[in-house]
Amino acid sequence: MPEAASYAAIEVLRDGTRVDIRALRPDDRAAILAAVDHTSERSLYRRFFAARRSFSEREIAFNVDLISHVALVAVVRHDDGGEEIAGGGRYIVLQPGRAEAAFTVVDQFQGRGLGTVLLRHLAAIARNAGIHEFVAEVLPDNTPMLEVFEHSGLPMTSRREPGVVHVVLRLT
Repeated sequence: MPEAASYAAIEVLRDGTRVDIRALRPDDRAAILAAVDHTSERSLYRRFFAARRSFSEREIAFNVDLISHVALVAVVRHDDGGEEIAGGGRYIVLQPGRAEAAFTVVDQFQGRGLGTVLLRHLAAIARNAGIHEFVAEVLPDNTPMLEVFEHSGLPMTSRREPGVVHVVLRLT
């Protein structure tokens, strides 16, 4: 298993779309901002738990060290040679062996299995780094994300509270 910084894999989604899964790089900034522009307010709300259309310079800064904060992107290459980021996933280590995971998939790529693919690759990197458990907070109406977790094949527990579902996935 390669280290997170050099991580790269090719996947084919349910509809046949080919995506490159790789580590987020500093030069991805413009592509990430373009992906945000192509993501609906509802999807951004589900990810950030608040209405978001813009982000501060501090939030945009890539403080991803690929050790305690690992981020992957899914890149789709087009026939004309262009490419775009279709989604991304990340985890941030909270304490030894435990990390918080989060995902975003651009609307036009939702429902194709991309969230599942990103989770599988993040889990592989995390296991290799000694992470035993992912935790996530999900809005109760974010059924697609909850289904990704439920059908991941990873042992899962969840606890509902008003306004949030706390999810724990065992990686080992």
